[in-house]
Amino acid sequence: MRTALVHRLTTVRNLGILAHVDAGKTTVTERILYATGTTHRRGEVHDGTTVTDFDSQERDRGITIFAAAVSCDWDGHRINLIDTPGHVDFADEVERSLRVLDGAVAVFDAVAGVEPQSESVWRQADRHGVPRIAFVNKLDRAGADLDTAVRSIRERLHPAPLVVQLPIGSEDGFTGVVDLVGMRALVWADGAERPAVEPVPPDLRDEALRRRRLLEEAVAELHPAAFEEFCTASALSAPTLTVALRDLTRSGDGVVVLCGSAYRNRGIEPLLDAVVSYLPSPLDVPAVRGSHDGQEQERAADPEAPLVALAFKVNATPTGRLTYLRLYAGTIEKGDTVWDAGARRSERIGRILRVQADRHAQVERAVAGDIVAVVGLKSTRAGSTLCAPHAPLVLEPPSVADPVVTVAVEAARSTDTDRLATALARLVEEDPSLVVRTDPETAQTVLSGMGELHLEVAVEKIRRAHGLDVNVGRPTVTYRETVVRGVSGHVHRHVKQDGGAGQFAHVVVDVEPLADESGAGGFAFRSVVTGGRVPQDYVRAVEAGCRDALAEGPAGGHPVTGLRVTLTDGSTHVKDSSEMAFRTAGRFALQGALRACAMAVLEPVVEVTVTVPEDAVGGVLGDLAARRGRVGGSEVRAGAAVVTATVPLAELFGYATRLRSRTQGRGTFTARPTGYAPAPAER
Repeated sequence: MRTALVHRLTTVRNLGILAHVDAGKTTVTERILYATGTTHRRGEVHDGTTVTDFDSQERDRGITIFAAAVSCDWDGHRINLIDTPGHVDFADEVERSLRVLDGAVAVFDAVAGVEPQSESVWRQADRHGVPRIAFVNKLDRAGADLDTAVRSIRERLHPAPLVVQLPIGSEDGFTGVVDLVGMRALVWADGAERPAVEPVPPDLRDEALRRRRLLEEAVAELHPAAFEEFCTASALSAPTLTVALRDLTRSGDGVVVLCGSAYRNRGIEPLLDAVVSYLPSPLDVPAVRGSHDGQEQERAADPEAPLVALAFKVNATPTGRLTYLRLYAGTIEKGDTVWDAGARRSERIGRILRVQADRHAQVERAVAGDIVAVVGLKSTRAGSTLCAPHAPLVLEPPSVADPVVTVAVEAARSTDTDRLATALARLVEEDPSLVVRTDPETAQTVLSGMGELHLEVAVEKIRRAHGLDVNVGRPTVTYRETVVRGVSGHVHRHVKQDGGAGQFAHVVVDVEPLADESGAGGFAFRSVVTGGRVPQDYVRAVEAGCRDALAEGPAGGHPVTGLRVTLTDGSTHVKDSSEMAFRTAGRFALQGALRACAMAVLEPVVEVTVTVPEDAVGGVLGDLAARRGRVGGSEVRAGAAVVTATVPLAELFGYATRLRSRTQGRGTFTARPTGYAPAPAER
């Protein structure tokens, strides 16, 4: 039994589809489902008939907003696939998905190459160590060029691109690819369900041989076994090349590049073959690491090991609360009791579902390596670890970025206030990157998120899913404060005596700027106190107090970042000193020191990439300058001008409408956060 389950793990692939918005991720996913026989008609984004973009807002807007999980079978392998959003406002959905994936397919536009969000999701995958293969899509478009796209991958993403295909034809004449590993041609006739396997066309044979040679040389440089064979035989056999490509993909030393046109259903079958051949199974990735009682532990992908699973997504549906799990070890069955290590409470598995986007098929059990949804969990949140009650383990949860845009929301009718509070709580439960709080000055309910579109989608979800009429204020950005010039030797004595035990703490601190490439820099604390004048427990209390003081700065009440605090001296009282006293002293000491520092207010800035007709460039540049934008460069791609600029986020509210009006609806733009920069004094 155990041998059979372990063998089954070798045939599982957990992968995500990553890309910039409009590169064709969802169409690739739809064609994969069609090619594997999971669906029997081709879903189209423009028709609103896709499987994974099933939410009404996704179909209305024509973009992926929520990560959707689907499963399919190919060549005896089970492929669990997550179609992720491409818009920067929903990067947190991508982050949570990457946390539970073993591999990914990065989709690139054959005309645009590596676009800003392509680069962002690639870096996210780098942080998680997720192996990738690349699919250059839309080779049927005017101006499509595989070599140019590959060059942008090499220059902007810095992997070693290993191109294993050569296009047959170009633009409208793109009909197939030459497989450089098997040295054969795959040709898709109009209306054909599968490619015809043919010899390499005579007019492409010399070019195919040249590219095969380049591929062999590139692989031999990176793979020791391939290098030995190449030195001996001056060539690489197909089996050696396949093994080397798999090893290089899984180690991250190279990225296999394929090409095609998902819309025309060309190139999908070879892509699936590459997924099976090159991307890892759950057994090929390192054992998951977690902690228990301060001790780090590993747990291998073994169905008979104690359970450990990570909840990465929560979705409230009309039929119940779905919690999406990635099982790293062990097995769960319907009715099992599991332990939520974060909430420290037990939960019961009601039902286990195999997910097909918005459709579900009930299964009796799930094992290590599976991605499933379960019904019945009451308190489990995204990022929670579920484990066997007798073998607890806590996994590191996915990171959540700080929100940058805020709006005030209120129910249009006062009788709906409680319903709005419930709806907002459910929103935050489903999307941890949303934050709800009450403004202490205005008593307004404030919703914060990753961007203007992110908040628009959240508010619209309240209106549609809960039937609430909601009033929304104008978006505002989240500012920060930072230290421009610090102070040294700031002294604070905290003395309190009101009967009984008193409080005494004496600290001396230095404050100095701490910057990094993003312009913010975070917070650092250190102690140089010697001679035991401040015990270590009290030092930690001073640091905690300093962190408390970062919530509101002196320049405008914004959070403070970009500073280093050094505890240089202090003293204690034999009876009245305590951790609480030193925490209070740390807070007041830093607050006082910040008032003596030279401070600056920072505002979030983004890199904007604007694509417009060449005759509209002048107006676009003028508009960007009026928005305090700094143009970084421009180039011409396929007859359109692409302008890159750094612009304060606050100046981009409403920019989409303005750009459309200036370009007669032909201009588009994307933005990605790049950090913070000093805000103007007249802000």
